[in-house]
Amino acid sequence: MRLAVIAFVAGVCALQMQAGLLPAWQMLIGVAVCLIVVLVLLRIHLSKIWRAGVVAALSMAMGFLWAGLFADHYLRQSLPQSWENKDITLIGTIDSLPLQMEQGRRFNFAVEKVLSVPMSAPMSEIAIANFPAKIALSWYADAFDASRKEADVLPGERWQFTVRLKRPHGNLNPHGFDYEVWLLEQQLRATGVVHKAVQTEPNQRITSFVWSAGNMIERSRHYLRQHIHDALPGSPYAGVLVALVVGDQREISQSDWSIFNRAGIGHLVSISGLHITMIAGLFAGLMFSLWRHSFFLGRNLPLYLPAQKVAALAGAGMAVLYVALAGFGVPAQRTMYMLIVVAIALWAGRATSFSSVLCLALGVVVLIDPWAVLWPGFWLSFAAVGMILFSAGSYFPAPEPQNLRERLVKLLRSASHTQYAVTIGLVPLTMLLFGQISLISPVANAIAIPLISFVVTPLALLGSILPGPMSVWMLQFAHLCVAWLADILTILTTFTWATWTAPLPSIWVFLLALLGTCWVLAPPGLPWRWMGLLCWMPLVFQPAQAPARGEFRVTALDVGQGMALLLETATHRMMYDTGPVYSAESDSGSRIILPYLQARGIHGLDMMMVSHNDNDHSGGALSILRQISVNLVSSSLQESSRIVQSSRQHQRCEAGQQWDWDGVHFEVLQPVAASYDSQKWKPNARSCLLKVSGPAYSMLLPGDIEAVQEDELVNSIPDKLRADVLLAPHHGSGTSSTSAFLSAVQPSLAIFQVGYLNRYHHPKTEVYTRYGDFGIKRLRTDEAGAITLQFGASLQFSQFRQEHARYWYGQ
Repeated sequence: MRLAVIAFVAGVCALQMQAGLLPAWQMLIGVAVCLIVVLVLLRIHLSKIWRAGVVAALSMAMGFLWAGLFADHYLRQSLPQSWENKDITLIGTIDSLPLQMEQGRRFNFAVEKVLSVPMSAPMSEIAIANFPAKIALSWYADAFDASRKEADVLPGERWQFTVRLKRPHGNLNPHGFDYEVWLLEQQLRATGVVHKAVQTEPNQRITSFVWSAGNMIERSRHYLRQHIHDALPGSPYAGVLVALVVGDQREISQSDWSIFNRAGIGHLVSISGLHITMIAGLFAGLMFSLWRHSFFLGRNLPLYLPAQKVAALAGAGMAVLYVALAGFGVPAQRTMYMLIVVAIALWAGRATSFSSVLCLALGVVVLIDPWAVLWPGFWLSFAAVGMILFSAGSYFPAPEPQNLRERLVKLLRSASHTQYAVTIGLVPLTMLLFGQISLISPVANAIAIPLISFVVTPLALLGSILPGPMSVWMLQFAHLCVAWLADILTILTTFTWATWTAPLPSIWVFLLALLGTCWVLAPPGLPWRWMGLLCWMPLVFQPAQAPARGEFRVTALDVGQGMALLLETATHRMMYDTGPVYSAESDSGSRIILPYLQARGIHGLDMMMVSHNDNDHSGGALSILRQISVNLVSSSLQESSRIVQSSRQHQRCEAGQQWDWDGVHFEVLQPVAASYDSQKWKPNARSCLLKVSGPAYSMLLPGDIEAVQEDELVNSIPDKLRADVLLAPHHGSGTSSTSAFLSAVQPSLAIFQVGYLNRYHHPKTEVYTRYGDFGIKRLRTDEAGAITLQFGASLQFSQFRQEHARYWYGQ
């Protein structure tokens, strides 16, 4: 069974690496062939080795085909492309716990009926039949009705909305979060906003509650969350308690997440497997005791049903309830399935090994959600339990304790060994997934695990359901404990050595490190176990990749509607612009640029150039300055700017500035110094224009300069404008990229950093066509994802959506 499950999961993983799906009829034929082979296999005799090989091959094929059919089913739901960004009127129910923001609300919407579609796209029976069953909506304050100050939507309500939708699309960068597959896993086949209601079809609530099991769960989660907020108004860590009670982590601030992850306790700030096991165990123990002592009620209930079976059933039932409140996250599912399997085995009178239970839980999780294998939490969750199981053979427990002191000592030894196994065992996988490990994690977890698991979580659960002042006292004390823990973690994470970072390893380096880890955790009979740590050396000390001397690399990151480019020479790194701010707690610096730099093993920047003050160019700068070392900031910003004030060293960018790094020449061509004394220019006009030149090829980065500045440059320094690659000025707006400017630059390749269906309609059709008329090859980040340019003896480029193609892109 274990071999079959592992092979099935391997088949599912193989499917998720594919650029396209087989036709559904071919996959169905494949399933039929596998079933026929199984029937034949049952009638013939094979040796154990041959039988194991056939079972593994069949299981892998079934995993591949099952995941393919699963994906094909959900991909059939699709928003017609002609309906994007057009008014559509829908009726449906609020299908999730709404996220409350200052700007409005976000929630999932289960579509029941399509009332009207865009006039330019007539209603089609096929389009309606395949219309997404569930969509993600945002309702912003500027679209609220005049009579409504806020969008007071509750889970389970039926509403009529006029919406504007987009097909699933997200920013796509190396080592970044794949929003499109996340939407697919959540069965959200379109995203959009609630549009301002029109008089004939207003946005309105139709029914206050539509009964279903899912709506009941989501409404219950809402009441529990609201109870916590009512007891802790304005408290900074109320979001942590909400995460522990109902699994909603969206209210935890980005700064707090940074501290928790740097300390290595991010897994505790949610409904984890440890919490579910603890709650299920406590409830099972309570039911065991009550059932066993039922003679106080005049009934000897254990004679009718053993107390062990009642306890197992009660523990599994509590696990299901708690996981439902958690929103069925993967670690929570794993624990729930394991507890259910144990309960079934106990009821059936069949003993089962722990590894069998773990494999069965693994198979059930992947069977229900084939996309689970794409997320780090899935692998970390099962790997942690697997490492504990593997290292159990190297642990010799103390003799059976005779008193309370000996019991405490045994418990402490067991807990210490478990923490040791998990800490050591997850190092290779953590480096493979995140490129960093927390060196303070053992100390942080030694404090956080008992505090969160045995104090904060029980108090938060009781406080969220009990009435009156008692619940307030419990929640306030739980919040005080979290605040105390956060203070300790803040101190620990201030040390520069708190985390170790390195570039993401190759699969071979990872496997070598994994072999060394198994050697370290092997039973004591194996000699020289400490030598296994030598296998970690390539993992933790590998250098960051860099271009050769005289060459340079430019990565135009996909940040949506904004600019952000990483420039690299042999020994230097520079950011040109930092992308936009997305919300009060999120920007391109924290969400895209820093994870990319971390995955590449880049710990600091020699320079960050912020071309001008517009949000889509400077939005991520502060996050970058807070997290990594930046030697110099060059910009056209005012001295009062927060970016300037936060810089270690700042200088104004001015025409004439130039320097050389590793055989590559950098020169600022505009703005001229006199422009800073003039009040007539907008920030766009003072954009820092940078030219980067290697021995053979060059690139021009002009920020958001417009036609006036282009004309001045063409008339003053036309010889310096010539470049092989041009970053389209102002994202291809109608006010830039004049014919005279393109004639002076003469690029062979142009990069457009634009957002998908952005509200500015960049690049403008006439401008984009103009580039084509000049014979310039055009690349767009909204279509290509991140674009990497390699300037050496030849000019090479790659588009991330092509080189990392997956079947769900563009669906």
